[in-house]
Amino acid sequence: MVSARRPETRWVTRSIPFVLAGCSGFATYAVAKRICVDFFLNERHQNGPAITFLILYFVFFLLTLTTYLRLFLIIQTNPGVTPLGPKAIELKEKVKNRPRRERDLEAVGRYEARPDDDPDSPGLELFYSKDVFVCETDGRPRWCSTCCNWKVDRAHHCSEIERCVRKMDHYCPWVGGIVGETSFKFFVQFTFYTALTCIIVIVTGVICLQAKMREGDNLDGVIIALLAIAAMFGLFTVTMTATSVRSILVNLTTVDHVKKANRVVHQLALRVPLGTPPGPNYNVITYPLPKPPRRGRPGQSATPEPTSPRDQLASRTYAIVKTEMGENPWDLGFWRNWTSVMGNNPLDWFLPINPSPCTKYESPESFYEMGPVYKKLRKRYGLPELTDTPSGAGGEGAMKEKKPGGEQNEPGPEAERPDEQGTSKAQ
Repeated sequence: MVSARRPETRWVTRSIPFVLAGCSGFATYAVAKRICVDFFLNERHQNGPAITFLILYFVFFLLTLTTYLRLFLIIQTNPGVTPLGPKAIELKEKVKNRPRRERDLEAVGRYEARPDDDPDSPGLELFYSKDVFVCETDGRPRWCSTCCNWKVDRAHHCSEIERCVRKMDHYCPWVGGIVGETSFKFFVQFTFYTALTCIIVIVTGVICLQAKMREGDNLDGVIIALLAIAAMFGLFTVTMTATSVRSILVNLTTVDHVKKANRVVHQLALRVPLGTPPGPNYNVITYPLPKPPRRGRPGQSATPEPTSPRDQLASRTYAIVKTEMGENPWDLGFWRNWTSVMGNNPLDWFLPINPSPCTKYESPESFYEMGPVYKKLRKRYGLPELTDTPSGAGGEGAMKEKKPGGEQNEPGPEAERPDEQGTSKAQ
């Protein structure tokens, strides 16, 4: 389980479910007992409106409750965090033995500001087994100085839990923690059904209140309180639902929008045939990275570290390119963006059963499916086409490369997903 770093945030996150339970209990009492039974049935003998409002309320209330429980459970058990690096794990073990007061202070600090310079850095092979990945100016993947590990594409470091999260959207104490790749679908379903439930409550309360006012009855304080609570939660969840749907349709997260996505420039490493030289507007990098030379005896010059047969087979060259401002490499179009998060079956859109398809995406091409910008970049920079895969897309034989002389290497190893220590190696 991953919890918030700051004590005040942890306490707020733990107490909010009780607040929601209290509001839900009050709303259920007010709608079912106070309005439908006491007012519509007992006072006005109107069975139709009473049964209609009861059915609508409980159907959407149960859907709200189901989606919330599914969302809360996913956030607690599978929040979508990426593995910690070895140095972060080592320091985390040391912090465990310190007083709780010092643990929170320690969590604020940076563990390792500089990227790991080791050519065999754990987790690095996960990137150069792909055809394209987000990189820094030197062609290496992004580095998280707190997690002491390489950042996979579209991962963002959350300061609240001090972990990198895949497709992080935001930290929400109302639902128990971080909303990201694994939970965003259920978050949208929860806000959607909560908004509908609040609308039903408001309509029911307004009809009852208007009828009472026409008959000259005194204002019912319970109904006034019900309308105030429903209006507050309704406004919040309608806004969140609309914002979330917009994010899905353009394949962006709240973090992307905060960064002003229309002004962001992405730097990518795109695989090109092995040995491709730098171009007029791009540099290249070849993986595995060269190892530092061996130190010779006194008076002797250092000798280069020989490349192992395994590394020769897995060698790959990448061109380092940039997108234009505002281009989103992962934009697949409205429909495919929607189905990648909400699912291909309309039943999945409304029921919190199956996870988002993007959480199961596996491809030698990239961490997430690339949109048309990927091919546009290859054409824009005049990059040579890959000879081992159709149209530069990942597929069978993606680890083969042709040497400049035309000789073809055998398939190299494919990288595994990193374990919790981020120390997986290609086998």
